[in-house]
Amino acid sequence: MTTAQSHVDTPHGLWQTIREAIRGTHHDYTSGPIGRAIILLAVPMVLEMVMESVFAVVDVFWVAHLGPNAVATVGLTESMLTLVYTAAMGLSIGVTAMVARRIGEKNPEAAAEAAVQGIALGVIAAAIIAVVGVLLAPTLLGVMGASPDVISMGHNYTRVMLGGNVVILMLFLINAIFRGAGDAAIAMRVLWLANWINIILGPLLIFGIGPFPRLGVTGAAIATTIGRGTGVLYQLYRLWRRDGRVVIHREQIELRPAVMKTLLRLSGTGTFQVFVGMASWIGLTRINASFGAEGLAGYTIAIRIIIFALLPSWGLANAAATMVGQALGAGKPERGEEAVWRAAFYNVCFLGVAGLIFITLANPIAHLFTSDPTVATIAADCLRIISYGYLFYAYGMVLTNSFNGAGDTWTPTWLNLFCFWLWEIPLAWLLARHFNLGPQGVAWAVTIAFSTLAVASAVLFRRGRWKLKAV
Repeated sequence: MTTAQSHVDTPHGLWQTIREAIRGTHHDYTSGPIGRAIILLAVPMVLEMVMESVFAVVDVFWVAHLGPNAVATVGLTESMLTLVYTAAMGLSIGVTAMVARRIGEKNPEAAAEAAVQGIALGVIAAAIIAVVGVLLAPTLLGVMGASPDVISMGHNYTRVMLGGNVVILMLFLINAIFRGAGDAAIAMRVLWLANWINIILGPLLIFGIGPFPRLGVTGAAIATTIGRGTGVLYQLYRLWRRDGRVVIHREQIELRPAVMKTLLRLSGTGTFQVFVGMASWIGLTRINASFGAEGLAGYTIAIRIIIFALLPSWGLANAAATMVGQALGAGKPERGEEAVWRAAFYNVCFLGVAGLIFITLANPIAHLFTSDPTVATIAADCLRIISYGYLFYAYGMVLTNSFNGAGDTWTPTWLNLFCFWLWEIPLAWLLARHFNLGPQGVAWAVTIAFSTLAVASAVLFRRGRWKLKAV
């Protein structure tokens, strides 16, 4: 064991590394102790996801005070924004892979070039969505099944959210640039800045507190857009500064078809990969809807709790992706492989504890979200069943994201397609309907499918074909 590694393994050294990770520091992730590198990357990424989890809960909390029509507006608009999130996450996969590889090659100019092309693609996609959203907001709400009252109250909310979707895309994309470069602390600060502004400004504009106008649900959209927009301005400022890993110069601001083509190849597959995963959740929700409002409500509560716990662990998965991309760029694939298994082990420790808590305390946790005994029982059962697979989820999340970090976007896409569409959804229908397990059958399908994904990912990762991918 090296002196540096043993230093990290001591409590004092660990806390010092965590403080350094939060503060942000220039570190070469292609050399030195792997454990320290993972901590430096993962801590700000985990805190970034924690903030996203908190914001999602707080935002719905304030809007819920306006009544069911306001909540319905937010829910329906979020469903439409799924397309934006899918595009943003898909583009982010390609951007992270390219930037990480160029940084690993010690070529920051090429990394900045990839960053510019990624931002350009995001702006183009956002402009198309904005035009459609601003012009057709009431129509889109109607197509989604909104009542006349919801359309009347919420069309301006939808118009603002879709019209300003560029800030969503930019937050995802530019933070993907920072993460790929290893500037995880900057990405964390961006999201904390954006979400704190949103959390503070939201109730002021929704309820008209003090000098602020009372804008109702539209105020929530304006607060969100201002918060995210401020975050984007800070991102652009950091990209122009001369002390970052990725620095954009004026002469680099032009379209480069060759770089854009590579990004589109990676991101196109990545977008489909994200879509496959999101669409599978819609299919499962549809199956649960056949068991009535109580069954659907119980399953929905369980899934919200599950996702709340899973979001922070994506920080470790993102850290592994950055480590893999930079290691391949530096010609050190074995280092990337070791980093992935180490990150997966850390994730097992984190989710193992979370899963044990959910299994043990499923009933009291479920009752925190509902007073309906039937709904609470269903929620507790689903929460307990899905938590049985947490150790598998830990490995699956890190391994699939590591393929993306290596530029191998097709492997996790095929895995998602098989495990979710060809395995999870049919299995959910069979267990829920044919074997009369109801929502619990759907929960078992989730556990089995994600466990299958983890095992298949481990087998393919060990084969090592991802090490040969050119980006």
